[in-house]
Amino acid sequence: MQIAPFELELWMNKHELKVKFDIAESGIAPLSINELLAYDDDARVTDAITNLALGYNDAYGAISLRKEIAKTYSDCVPENILITIGAIEANFLIFHVLLNRGDHVITQFPAYQQLYSVPEAIGCNVSYWRCHDDKGFKFDLADLRKLIQSDTKLIIINTPHNPTGAVLSNSEMAEIYDMAKAVGSHVLSDEAYRWLRVPDSTYNFKPAFNLGSSAISTGTMSKPFGLAGLRIGWIAAQSDLIDKCRSTRHYISLCPGKVDDTLAAIAFRNKDKIFKRNEQMITENLSMLKEWVDRRADILSYHRPAAGLLCMLRHQLDISSVQLADKLAEQYSVLLAPGSVFGLEGYLRLGFGQHPDIFQMGIESADQCFTELIQSGVKTQAVKV
Repeated sequence: MQIAPFELELWMNKHELKVKFDIAESGIAPLSINELLAYDDDARVTDAITNLALGYNDAYGAISLRKEIAKTYSDCVPENILITIGAIEANFLIFHVLLNRGDHVITQFPAYQQLYSVPEAIGCNVSYWRCHDDKGFKFDLADLRKLIQSDTKLIIINTPHNPTGAVLSNSEMAEIYDMAKAVGSHVLSDEAYRWLRVPDSTYNFKPAFNLGSSAISTGTMSKPFGLAGLRIGWIAAQSDLIDKCRSTRHYISLCPGKVDDTLAAIAFRNKDKIFKRNEQMITENLSMLKEWVDRRADILSYHRPAAGLLCMLRHQLDISSVQLADKLAEQYSVLLAPGSVFGLEGYLRLGFGQHPDIFQMGIESADQCFTELIQSGVKTQAVKV
């Protein structure tokens, strides 16, 4: 299998560990182990971790963690859950279990590149369900309906959406499921941004798994829990598909780590406390973002998302997004991902899950860059919202 270079990850690897102000990060600011353990009221937790025998784990993942995750879905039991090495392994396993060369697949575009590059590398015929960026990023179900074929094998959804922040309502998700079921297709819903609420939004996300037996949900500890370093994700699906994915992962990672599973289970038991922390940071950062964009309305615009952690910041500077992003990283120590790696030239991907003090310094440094570019003669155009 020949797979395309992962453009976003290649660009991020150049800069993300060198900058002071990462405001492109797609997850909530990470917790330390001490911070995580402080959320738990059980005094025996630390001893349980330090005394844990570091042997191989259950190939499905620890039963304690699968029980906690299963509780967050309807009519779900641990046998419906497979713990994976991040959501990226979860999606990879599903693609290799469900898809064969020549199968027809529909995926949103733009998207996290894995969601189309892996099916394309398998040899699938991939159709792009494209986002409309006029008056806010939206995916139109009428466009999706035109793409569906009698032999469509899989419809791939990511909501809340990376990178645009677009969301699909519960009624739209139900309609997508009905479209898929009518042609015997599965729906794979990458739900990496589940539980990430934006203040004053009425958006109430329900996972795809709840829709029926042809729907698959994948999730992660990285984005909503601030625990990317655990490398824990999962699949929620019918048990026969879970078994097939487990069998396939014997050739990849074999099993998740026991320490990772144990810490992830602690996070799930304390998820309400963690999500309250998230909402406080998101609220503060969105307020700063609005003030900044309002003040720089001559060159900047964005659409406030209803959920998740991401939005696309449109700029009106006469410079390519990758040139601008490289300059921000190398000369101003600010990480804002170039829109071109998502097929969105003229945009920068911004994440508002960072610690507010870092977020504030990041936008101040980015603002200095924009000011100096204009002073140096870089042209601007009128902002179109």
